Amino acid sequence: MFYWKGDILKRMNLKSLTIGMTVNHPQYGTGTVKSLNEHIAEIRFDEGLKTVDPNRGDLSPAEPQVSITDLDMPLANLIEQVAQATVEKFETEQPEVRELGARWHGGKMVLHPADASLQPKDVPLETFFHKIVGVRNQLRVLEQKLNAHKGISDGEKVELQQYISRCYGSLTTFNVLFKDKEGQFSSK
Repeated sequence: MFYWKGDILKRMNLKSLTIGMTVNHPQYGTGTVKSLNEHIAEIRFDEGLKTVDPNRGDLSPAEPQVSITDLDMPLANLIEQVAQATVEKFETEQPEVRELGARWHGGKMVLHPADASLQPKDVPLETFFHKIVGVRNQLRVLEQKLNAHKGISDGEKVELQQYISRCYGSLTTFNVLFKDKEGQFSSK
């Protein structure tokens, strides 16, 4: 059995299988690959565990696939692995409201437009603070990427770093919201 991959007709074989992958078999239906060895795959179908020789052309993918430098795997697995690697690489954390000073919990920010005919806008301080901490975290990631970038000269890095420092400086107005000094913005 063949399946379309881009504009080419491709035969599914043992190399294109991964453990946990969902496949279709003309006789057994849809199943999940449980183990692989040199010549066969053990696949759990509704009827139970079956031993299948994928090189005979009986299998086709039952879910979207991606191929990267001869690596075939379920798209969901790739996305999960890429997302996990990205989180680990940049070590970004979700902004936490627990950094908000206790006196601000339950508070709100009120924006009054100059035009008295327009209504003011209330924003819970937790929501506003969450966004401020998010900006801080993204600036930290930007700094890491800038410092690790191999295509930017040291002089250019220093120049760009000054812009980031100015952003931190502009955000020092909001330091009053932080519970601890360690989380606050600093232009240094």
